[in-house]
Amino acid sequence: MSGGSREPGRSVTSKVLAILGAFDAAHPQLTLTELAGRSGLPLSTAHRLVGELEEWQALSRTPDGRLRVGLRLWELGQLAPHRLRELAHPWLQELFGSTGENVHLAVRDGLEVLYVDKVYGRRAVPIVSRIGGRLPMHPTGVGKALLAYEPDWFVTSYLARKLERPTPHTITEPGRLARELAAVRSQGHALTYEEMTLGSCSAAAPILVDGRPVAALGVVVSSRRSRELPRLVEPLLSAAAGIARGL
Repeated sequence: MSGGSREPGRSVTSKVLAILGAFDAAHPQLTLTELAGRSGLPLSTAHRLVGELEEWQALSRTPDGRLRVGLRLWELGQLAPHRLRELAHPWLQELFGSTGENVHLAVRDGLEVLYVDKVYGRRAVPIVSRIGGRLPMHPTGVGKALLAYEPDWFVTSYLARKLERPTPHTITEPGRLARELAAVRSQGHALTYEEMTLGSCSAAAPILVDGRPVAALGVVVSSRRSRELPRLVEPLLSAAAGIARGL
């Protein structure tokens, strides 16, 4: 046993991290039972540790008693380095101002894209991305823009997986997707048509530093306006280049 834990192989720290790791964009609120299940802890252990985390304000409760991440963790998160977001945000605002459409910034984290910033308006088409949320790479514009510039070994490994298909329009055939990624590299931007969400299309550009994709910038529009996507490419590329220069 480690760290005084009564469970072989699991320290108190690992249990606390398992509790905090149970929350994600798809599960921002959990009951105690759900939290215990997702963290792999006995209900009694979860109950004890949750009480301590609530006291420290790492967790808080909704009016109906569900658990959520507390303000103390949010405060700590603000101390993490976020130079990319600080540099990029004015460009996101400018791009939103010129297009009136949802604009977001994402980085690759493993086999997914992690959304780190977003500027949107209430009149823009609703989208599934959210700051701190993750989505698969291949159905999203920002994901394709990043994936296209990854090393060959990474792309080969990614395409060898069973790929998710969020909509009937999602490209999941490895050969077809490989050709699409080659086209992205050739033209310098990615376009998607209802591949992640029905009713929305996107354009995205990689933010390249020394040829390496450090992030991607995307604009999402309603499918009814898909013919307008090409006109968004130039301001999108300009903004991506501006962010890259700042980095």
